[in-house]
Amino acid sequence: MTIRAIVLAAGKGTRMKSGVPKVLHELCGRPMLWHVLNALRGAGIDDILVVTNDELEATIDDFEVRSVVQRQQLGTGHAVKVALEVLEPLAGGRVLVTNGDMPLVREGVYRSVASSLDGNGAPMSLVTVRMPLPSNFGRVVRSGGDATRIVEVRDATPAELEIDEMNAAIYAFDEAALREAVTHLRDDNAQKEYYLTDTVAHFVENGKRVRPMPCDDAAQLLGVNDRVELALARREMNARLCAQHMRAGVTIVDPATTYLEPELEIGRDTVIYANTSIGRLSEIGEGCTVGPSARLSNAVLGKGTTVRESVLCDVIVGDGATIGPFAHLRGGAELGNDVRVGNFVEIKKSNLADGVKASHLTYLGDATIGEETNIGAGTITANYDGEKKNETIVGKNVRIGSNSSLIAPVRIGDGALTGAGSVVTKDVGPGERVVGNPARPLPKK
Repeated sequence: MTIRAIVLAAGKGTRMKSGVPKVLHELCGRPMLWHVLNALRGAGIDDILVVTNDELEATIDDFEVRSVVQRQQLGTGHAVKVALEVLEPLAGGRVLVTNGDMPLVREGVYRSVASSLDGNGAPMSLVTVRMPLPSNFGRVVRSGGDATRIVEVRDATPAELEIDEMNAAIYAFDEAALREAVTHLRDDNAQKEYYLTDTVAHFVENGKRVRPMPCDDAAQLLGVNDRVELALARREMNARLCAQHMRAGVTIVDPATTYLEPELEIGRDTVIYANTSIGRLSEIGEGCTVGPSARLSNAVLGKGTTVRESVLCDVIVGDGATIGPFAHLRGGAELGNDVRVGNFVEIKKSNLADGVKASHLTYLGDATIGEETNIGAGTITANYDGEKKNETIVGKNVRIGSNSSLIAPVRIGDGALTGAGSVVTKDVGPGERVVGNPARPLPKK
């Protein structure tokens, strides 16, 4: 059985009060639409068509799905009709319809509603949920166990408004039945729109059953219409992500103040402390300590590494390293094993080999530092000459004295030493000792 999905995402989202299309607003580092598509694919539905507006269409290629623009906003039924016009008919197929502003729906809901048509001859099933009153959700009117109508709030009678079973706006259809039903939709309602929900009454009037599929988790069916609801959805999604990693062996001391994104890798026995944010496909090894108050973005940490009160963006760190507090690593920095980077140290596009120490008040940019070298407090690599960035290369077992300035391009050989306050403007040979401004070699004894 082939199942295809139509995602309705053409709404303008005026309540977001934003120039950004509603479904592109992010929660936990991904657009709402990304979460919807990810859940559909997790349910085994890969053939997805997104109904867009002109603004969303400009970015839809980023999501690797087919799309069609709904030029006129004439309702959900019209949006599905527009989608069916570009979907080639598929005999015996099924179509799942959902909304692009429902990022919390789990893949199991999509899988269940699609399979609920199996073996019963029903042309349609829909997800329902019981919610506290009053509510703006459409009401599900039943006769016996089947749905007979869905009534939108604006069209409901006082008695229908007392119904607490709501339409969650997730549907599965027999494709041929759906194609026939949308031709019968009318706009004789309060909003003068073509409601997809009117297909329920159409099927019932023609002697066919519509299967409600109750969902007992109302939280995942939240539709996001404004920034308040976006924040609620973000909190729920973040709680899920934290729970996922905790159940996999990660200690998260305070999930309420730990902010994660999807697709992270976090090793067992890692401990994450409060006020920490980890995102952009970061990979953290086993037994690490991250936080408190750390921010990692596209960061790779080896086993047993510690990061405290620091920012790491686009970096790779080896095993057993110690970072922070108050360090900033960025721009492709790579640190080997057992490296020590201390407070108020910034490292940009530099490579620090195993055992390097830069413990205090240092800037290393466009630098390569050899094994077991010690960088004294206050050291900087002056890597920009006003036109381009230049490289500093420091060998193994070098001792860079406090407040040294290394004026790139410059090389310092293995085992060399610079005295405190040195301004190094020329290459330093292996084992050489230099001091002063400009730095000059000390006489050999």
